[in-house]
Amino acid sequence: MQQSYEAGGADARARVLVVDDDPTVAEVVAGYLDRAGYVVDRADDGPAALTRAAAHWPDLVVLDLMLPGMDGLEVCRRMRGRGPVPVIMLTARGDEDDRILGLEVGADDYVTKPFSPRELVLRVESVLRRARPEAGTRALSAAGLTVDPTARRATKNGTELALTLREFDLLAFFLRNQGRAYGREDLMREVWGWDFGDLSTVTVHVRRLRGKVEDDPARPRLIQTVWGVGYRFEPGGGEED
Repeated sequence: MQQSYEAGGADARARVLVVDDDPTVAEVVAGYLDRAGYVVDRADDGPAALTRAAAHWPDLVVLDLMLPGMDGLEVCRRMRGRGPVPVIMLTARGDEDDRILGLEVGADDYVTKPFSPRELVLRVESVLRRARPEAGTRALSAAGLTVDPTARRATKNGTELALTLREFDLLAFFLRNQGRAYGREDLMREVWGWDFGDLSTVTVHVRRLRGKVEDDPARPRLIQTVWGVGYRFEPGGGEED
C-alpha cells in the first residue's frame, strides 16, 4: 500500500475533506489522497466536518455514513444547504437501503467498506473530473430546460435548478440524446464513466432528477420509462410509456 500514483485528469491541488471517526481509515485514505497530489483536510465527526468546510470549502468530501452524534446523511444535507459540493459516501454496510439513503440525500458516489484505497482515489478523480466546467461547450435547451455545461448551470423556465453533480450530468446527457432510449447500464457507462456498478444508483438519480424537472414527478412526461429497456427523454412531453 505504499504505491504512489498521480491524480489522473483531476485537478491535483483540489481540496478533499475526509470525514471518518475511525482514525486508521481516515489516515489511510488521507495518505493515499495526499500522495495523489490532493490537499487533504480531516474531521472525525459531523460538527468538526462542518467547521472545517466553513473554514476551507472543499472541492469534494469523502464522508462516512456512520458518524457519532450527527450521521453522514445529516452532514451531507447541511453541507448541501451551504453550497454545492461533490460527496462520496463511505458505508460499512452492504445493505442496499443504506446506499440508496446516501444517494437520496445527494451523494454523488459511494464506496462500501472494506474498500481499496486505490479504488477510492480513482473514484475521487472521476467525480472531480466530471465536476469541472466544460469550456467552449454550447448550452442545451428543450422543453423549458436549459443546461449550460460551461457554467455548470441548469434552469427550468428561467428558474435555476439545484442539481447535484450527477443529476446535472444526467440531465445534460438526456438533452444531448433526446428521443433515444438508454438502459441503466448505458447510463452508468456514459454518465458515471463506470463499466460496472450498482444499477440502483441510476434508478435513484433518475427519480431525484424527475423530482426537479417534471411538473408532476409521479407522472413523468419528459424522462419516460421505457419498459424492458430503461429511460428516454421526450421533449414533446407525451405520456409515459
